[in-house]
Amino acid sequence: MSFRLTATSVRLCPLSRSLLLSGAALAALALAGCETATGIRPPGRGIAEIADTDPKAASVNIDSLSEVIRRNPSSAEAYNTRGVAYARVGRFQEAIADFSQAIKLDPNNAAAFTNRALANRQMGQSDLARADFDHAIQVSPNHAPAYIGRANLLRAQGNLDLARSDLDTAIRLNPENAQAFHARGLIHQKNGDNARAVTDFDNAIDRDPFAAAPYQARGESLVALGKYDKAIEDFNAALNVDNKSALAWAWLGVAYDKSGNRGKAQEAYQRALQIDPQQPVAKQGLRG
Repeated sequence: MSFRLTATSVRLCPLSRSLLLSGAALAALALAGCETATGIRPPGRGIAEIADTDPKAASVNIDSLSEVIRRNPSSAEAYNTRGVAYARVGRFQEAIADFSQAIKLDPNNAAAFTNRALANRQMGQSDLARADFDHAIQVSPNHAPAYIGRANLLRAQGNLDLARSDLDTAIRLNPENAQAFHARGLIHQKNGDNARAVTDFDNAIDRDPFAAAPYQARGESLVALGKYDKAIEDFNAALNVDNKSALAWAWLGVAYDKSGNRGKAQEAYQRALQIDPQQPVAKQGLRG
């Protein structure tokens, strides 16, 4: 399951700017100006991946952001931005503290509420996350990232109808958001409507062709629809992005099995098990 932290614009030195994230949820979202988008991975499947971060560079950037806060102690944007930097390197408690300070300074800061919600999800605090998503939407009903974040939480909790409603709203507000289409496709897939799922995954890939997760998900739906050759193409596309995905190797094996190529299927299953010896799809495929 897929989201990106959101930051409002604040003028920083070049080092600090490298940690800014665009005004969108924790996933593949459009960049804003000179900002660089990256993210932290939410619980479950999704588009967003943890970015590889040089600890020394991260420390320098956080120090630079702290200097911005020292000079602008009443800037909610500065706290929100440093919170994003903390979250990016897994320092979620400090991130939450910064997002909370941003909210104290600006109680209508939807980005800070959304970011705190996402950080709370990383900490396993779903109730707090839900309250913050609700507050973000209350103060800014057109803030699409909050709908996406809440939808992903609702989907994880099995509330698919409300999750789909939130994603419909997010797509209406931002039709170019790849993550919203991907997340809605997962709901269709969960409901067994693989044709509609493929359409949403198509839209996600059109908007972000360099993310692995939509190819993986579309491949699974294509297998369910009996379109094995196209599924093989998708799993290979996912592996081109991340060739250490045990899940992609396992499902590539399934697609080869379904198409009658047992030899390539076994090779793919073995690759999956080299990465994750407990990968269930690959283990079942080899037994079959």
